[in-house]
Amino acid sequence: MTTAKPDERIQKVSLVTKALRRPEFGALLGALVIFTMFTVADTTGNFAGLQGAAGWTHFAAPVGIVAIFVALLMISGEFDLSSGVMVGTAGLMAGNLISELGLGVWPSMLITITFAGLVGLANGLLVVRTGLPSFIVTLATFFVLKGVNLAVTKMLTGTVRVDGIDVAPDFEDARSWFATKIDIGGSSFQISVLWWIGFTIFATWLLTRTTFGNWIFASGGDPNAARNAGVPVARTKVTLFVLTSMAAALVGIMTLLELRGMQAGQGVGQEFYYIIAAAVGGTLLTGGAGSAIGATIGAAIMGFAAIGIPYALWDQDWVSTFLGVILFLAVLVNTWLSKRAKGARK
Repeated sequence: MTTAKPDERIQKVSLVTKALRRPEFGALLGALVIFTMFTVADTTGNFAGLQGAAGWTHFAAPVGIVAIFVALLMISGEFDLSSGVMVGTAGLMAGNLISELGLGVWPSMLITITFAGLVGLANGLLVVRTGLPSFIVTLATFFVLKGVNLAVTKMLTGTVRVDGIDVAPDFEDARSWFATKIDIGGSSFQISVLWWIGFTIFATWLLTRTTFGNWIFASGGDPNAARNAGVPVARTKVTLFVLTSMAAALVGIMTLLELRGMQAGQGVGQEFYYIIAAAVGGTLLTGGAGSAIGATIGAAIMGFAAIGIPYALWDQDWVSTFLGVILFLAVLVNTWLSKRAKGARK
């Protein structure tokens, strides 16, 4: 009796190679190194404990929520440079609806998130129908919203700030869902951490367990081949623009409820944090590869830096420089690991 020979086209892959092929593997290694570095440099003794975790997650959670959807959009081959300013737009819009028009918090939230979805829809349709780069389209949206934020806020309130929202009868109810604190071991964590974890799980399921997730990867990997295979590339990208804009609006509302007000310039510049978190997490700038978990790890790394640097008593003026170096090194390491994994035989 002869034994059938294994198909030479089927190649066994070792666990190490499988790990190297994960887009977030490099980010995870980087996170461990940076966490260890700040733990050693910490002068307070709190960084590695619950108090430190409460601090860095407070920074990382809102960044991570939007970065997850920015990562999905980047995997499809597109960018959204208006996601940061949309945080401010949403907070200002909801705040003005509450304080100036007297609407309740919940109706104001619904109107605001719907508006954000329409902005995302406009971005997506302009990109897919005009063929213009999403960089240009969303950069234009960025400047439009930035101007509207300042002009409309000053026109309605006479200042560059919206406040007085805590007089709404349903304010505390909405705040308990989106901006309250949870006590864990004597440390106060923002509830946004739970939203962050929830969106990470949802986006990971969407990418890895659904047809839509396959469409996302196909749209960014080779759009023409994807279209020929029947993938609705345009609809996929438009949907991701809508989701990204709505995620930014949710973070804007969370910020409004937490601070009980919103400045006209809030959120401007945050779009780069979202892109950095996604890129550090292994999402390719050219599209076709990435993960929601990677974006979450990238946001966590940024949280480590935001809290670890003052805990180490380093000059905080160097935070942006640190993030720039981390971005460069992370992309370099992820590229190297990807090449090593592709070249690995087993």
